[in-house]
Amino acid sequence: MYLLGEQPTYADRLTSRLQAVPAQLLNTLPPCGPVIEIEYSSDLSQTLPSDQVFMIESGVVHGVVDNRHLFYLQEGDLFGLQQGLDLTPCLHTCEAKLRLIPYQRCAALKHMAADDARHELFVLYLLGQSTLLADALARLDKSDVRPPKGFRHYAAGEVLIQQGDIAEHVFIILDGHAEAWVNGEKVGDIIQDEVFGAMAVFTKERRSATVIASQYSTVMVIPQEQFLDLMQSNPRIAHRLIESMARCIDTLNKQVIQMRSQIHS
Repeated sequence: MYLLGEQPTYADRLTSRLQAVPAQLLNTLPPCGPVIEIEYSSDLSQTLPSDQVFMIESGVVHGVVDNRHLFYLQEGDLFGLQQGLDLTPCLHTCEAKLRLIPYQRCAALKHMAADDARHELFVLYLLGQSTLLADALARLDKSDVRPPKGFRHYAAGEVLIQQGDIAEHVFIILDGHAEAWVNGEKVGDIIQDEVFGAMAVFTKERRSATVIASQYSTVMVIPQEQFLDLMQSNPRIAHRLIESMARCIDTLNKQVIQMRSQIHS
């Protein structure tokens, strides 16, 4: 998915990373029919079967929200997941020749859910697409003085999370690097694609550590309600996140033991 108009660097980077995901998701799954060719359509939902999803082989699909051309999909993008669902209206059109590879929706979803890695990748793909769209809408509405929730970027030395603060968001570093500090002592590194800030959301405790960007970083910010819903609907992701937090706790415990040994030696 590409957003119309001038885009910030972080959106371009996320878009590039998401572009290759559909091919990975549908790898080894055979199409349900021959390539579909469409010359023109003012509403693709009226042209295409509602029980199929499509990989765009060539051409461009335009996304229109509230009579605004907001984004477009092109070669490699996955299209049609929302077909037949009662969601916020988004009109999809094409103004030139379009070639689509069809897959049965149920078969595609089962294929993605059958493998843990594919299932997690699919959820992250949907989350990334939703974040891009929300960011685009926020920047279109200039009358809204609230900062967009989708992305934030931090210079080296800026604080992402402050120890003791109330937890309202979970974070994913899209690009960059950060460090976790507890009471002035460094306790760990946070690298690209790592989820952080979730422990306090789960426990409803205040932040147990301060996170500081060690270089310029772009971060996806997920409101706690949305993240908790995601965990409830995707227990495998929740399990992996809990494992990650357990490893962090184990590392912290080892560092504390080492510090105590140094003090008593």
